[in-house]
Amino acid sequence: MLQTLTVDRIIPARAKLADFLRERKAAAGLTYEQMAKHPQVKEAPSQATLERAASGSTVPSWATVEVFVFMTTTKDEELGGGLVAALHRSRELWIRARRATRAPYDVHAAPDPSLISSRADLSRALRRQHVWAGYPTPGEMERTVGSWALPRSTTRRIIAGDTLPVDPRQLVAFLKACYVIEPTDLEPWLYAAARAHTYESLRIWNALQDALTEAPEVDQPEIPQVSSGATVLYLPERGADVAA
Repeated sequence: MLQTLTVDRIIPARAKLADFLRERKAAAGLTYEQMAKHPQVKEAPSQATLERAASGSTVPSWATVEVFVFMTTTKDEELGGGLVAALHRSRELWIRARRATRAPYDVHAAPDPSLISSRADLSRALRRQHVWAGYPTPGEMERTVGSWALPRSTTRRIIAGDTLPVDPRQLVAFLKACYVIEPTDLEPWLYAAARAHTYESLRIWNALQDALTEAPEVDQPEIPQVSSGATVLYLPERGADVAA
């Protein structure tokens, strides 16, 4: 059994996520053993996994964080709709923790699409956004938006700088998988792609509108029965801004 009397504070962003999870556990009045046997969670994480998630010594998977938050829902949250807000907050903290442990130290801000003027600029900015999002794996990104929208083989090539999204819809899918969610945040990227002459100019304006209205949806407003293997995404209201 893990001994997690204190939070590992070597990496502050990781410690903040651990503090958040511990505060929720304390508010719910549960032990890790009780959480591991939660009646509403099929195949709940083990007691050791839950303790490790709240230890600050590592960044747990999003599935573990999500289930942890769900299991520590209080009555007030159930009645007041606070669970979605708690999941939003946990997502922000989780992204920051991943960024702190995965991203280079010289990455201090999300990329600015207004500075993009060429295909090379766009490629660099997309790769930087991927870093800013905490290096989600191609598999994670594919599951977020769907394999039909963003196959992991294509994602690997975009991350490597070998190719660009083939059309505006795929660009939006990549960005949403990197937590750029709102249309107001996506539009500058689409206009940047147009400036970079990435897509056919005669059809760009219709394509931009279509991309924003038909892009894969990643928000899940309903709270489902949660299993430990599920990843139900409750993304922040704004992408990179709130993860700053």
